[in-house]
Amino acid sequence: MSSRIEQLIDEIEEYIDSCKRQPLTNKIYVNKDEIDELLRELRMKTPEEIKRYQKLISNREAILKEAREKAQSLIDEATEHTTELINEHEIMQQAYAQANEVVQLATRQAQDIVDNATMEANAIRESMMQYADDMMANIENILSHGIEAANLHYGNLVNDLNSLSEVVAANRAEFAAQNAEAQLEADAQQDTQDTE
Repeated sequence: MSSRIEQLIDEIEEYIDSCKRQPLTNKIYVNKDEIDELLRELRMKTPEEIKRYQKLISNREAILKEAREKAQSLIDEATEHTTELINEHEIMQQAYAQANEVVQLATRQAQDIVDNATMEANAIRESMMQYADDMMANIENILSHGIEAANLHYGNLVNDLNSLSEVVAANRAEFAAQNAEAQLEADAQQDTQDTE
């Protein structure tokens, strides 16, 4: 925020800019009463502003002194607190030991939860695999019957159905191989967890 002195200087500049100029010169016509009034107020405000700045400077010194005292007080308090902490070292060691016991118990409980979740996931996966295999067996059976019916009625359709049947059989075989591989990995993982 600008001071009153700065405002007065701005007003004087604005006033001078608004005055009429003499033709062909750099001189202006000034209303003596108006300019005198602005200058008089400027003279009156200058000591007030100087006093205000001096007060701010002295307040600054007092604030710095208070800040130094507070800083020293904080340092003393921190030193005292550090001494107390050193004295409480044995209590902290006991707290660490108890915390380690809690962490170990929580780790065991978490491992049990993970083991149970793994077993449930494996059971769900196995049942899903069986369901998918049953569905593909049904599709394969339907296609086989379709091929037989088509052989009786449609000669051109037989080749297409045979190709489709071969693709399904190949997919089923691949699926079975993936299932067996996944089962081996699950069994190996279960064995690893059991040994832990």
